[in-house]
Amino acid sequence: MQVIKVLPLEYLSNSYVLTADKKTAVVIDPSGHNVIEVLEKNGLVCKFVLLTHGHFDHVGACGELFAKGAHICCNEREKDLIFSKEYLSIFGGVTVPQFEIARTFKDGEEVSLCGIGFKILETSGHTAGSCCYLTENALFTGDTLFRGSIGRWDLPTGNFSQLINSIKKLAALDGDYKIYCGHGEDSTLSRERSYNPYLRY
Repeated sequence: MQVIKVLPLEYLSNSYVLTADKKTAVVIDPSGHNVIEVLEKNGLVCKFVLLTHGHFDHVGACGELFAKGAHICCNEREKDLIFSKEYLSIFGGVTVPQFEIARTFKDGEEVSLCGIGFKILETSGHTAGSCCYLTENALFTGDTLFRGSIGRWDLPTGNFSQLINSIKKLAALDGDYKIYCGHGEDSTLSRERSYNPYLRY
């Protein structure tokens, strides 16, 4: 599996393009149009989009990918929040491109997409329906867990105690994984176990 990290434009989030066959791709949190450019540059067709949550800075390219035939997926608890007034009011109101959710996941569900196996881990706290995606030696944490920190909990449906429980859930996973965060630098689960101050709560 190849992971291509797409760096954010302005205030948007990190996005990730995953491919196992160098033809088809799974995109995690497509924040902006540069995701489309990366797909085209690498000759990849996005078949699936996985959202860690539905905030506008993680779904900016969903409209374009949906129009091209991609199936957009998220945790079952996040689906009805994405176009809610609460989410659209964040940071003064934003325009979110229209798209439809093709599939929702439950906590612990395992799926195979484009030849890549994923396990869905529900990690509420940043939002009620936040989730992380575990595949091979990689953990995509969205805005749940950052390098040395965690996501905000003061936005609609956020909850600090739930977020702490969620990062402890991740820390309890067996083994070590490279962490691909929604914002900032990559990390590893072993590093976060040792140095992330929020795991001491």
